[in-house]
Amino acid sequence: MDFWNILVLSLETAVGPIAAVYVLAAIGLNMHFGYTGLLNFGQVGFMLVGAYGVGIGVGTFGLSLWTAVLLSIACATVLALLLGIPTLRLRADYLAITTIAVAEAGRLIYRAEFARPLTGGVYGRQSLAEGFYAANPIPSGRYGLLGVDFTENQLWLMVVTWGLVALALALTASLMHSPWGRVIKGIREDEDAVRSLGKDVFVYKTQSLVLGGVLGGLGGAMLAINQQNITPDQFMPQVTFYLWAMLLLGGAARTFGAVLGPMVLWFLLTAFDETLRALVSADLLPFVDGSDIGALRHAFVGLALVLLIVYRPQGLIGDRKEMLVNVK
Repeated sequence: MDFWNILVLSLETAVGPIAAVYVLAAIGLNMHFGYTGLLNFGQVGFMLVGAYGVGIGVGTFGLSLWTAVLLSIACATVLALLLGIPTLRLRADYLAITTIAVAEAGRLIYRAEFARPLTGGVYGRQSLAEGFYAANPIPSGRYGLLGVDFTENQLWLMVVTWGLVALALALTASLMHSPWGRVIKGIREDEDAVRSLGKDVFVYKTQSLVLGGVLGGLGGAMLAINQQNITPDQFMPQVTFYLWAMLLLGGAARTFGAVLGPMVLWFLLTAFDETLRALVSADLLPFVDGSDIGALRHAFVGLALVLLIVYRPQGLIGDRKEMLVNVK
């Protein structure tokens, strides 16, 4: 079994564009839950409208890719307002129920036959990233990074996606060290106390929901660009729960927790997958079929997460006090 190849493939996944997409969405979820205490169980819904902002803008209306990305941001903003205005004055569980329901309803609407002229229905939209790669300034060739080789297009995608991550981290850090961030953290701890100081809690919650939703929408837009095609069934509810697992693994309410968690989880998933495939190919696991590998890798990673919850519930770099949120 070639452990070096397994390590290289795992590193490629951990630093690749898919990991960066999940990091962007996890930073948005961290804004919601980690800093504000909002229970958002529908972050995949923001990714859905972000991805289809690109898909519909480019594939249906023939807009430029950059205009379509702005459309993605606008769609995520509208969705956040539609979710937040009726629920953020109520208890946290109303937002949780609404977000998970709207995300799944959105997926079903986007795949419905009546939406096919706009969204492509179950077939989705294809050929979405020509404008992105046409703007690639990196010369043709292969480039090494952390022992992994990338083509010029892969490297360009990584530069842009991780660049967006860096901007999102800088924005989050600056906001959390500003008066706005202190109010947001106060809402997480005790919103009645914040309200007694004359702050409009509803407005601050809405701003946080919009900001985190836009980051999720950007993640969806970059996912569409990475794959160059999208279908509604890519945005199943379990994507949100992957994001929750990643955020809690890294550490909620920590700027880099939302970065570390997705990278570590993708590394573990790939490492377990490649190791199991190598063992099955070498006939060292005769009782395991190739079709069982996907389930087994999630079982192993799930066990690792259970151990983490038992021995370090605050996550890898989290603070236990930050997890004691009061989400009324």
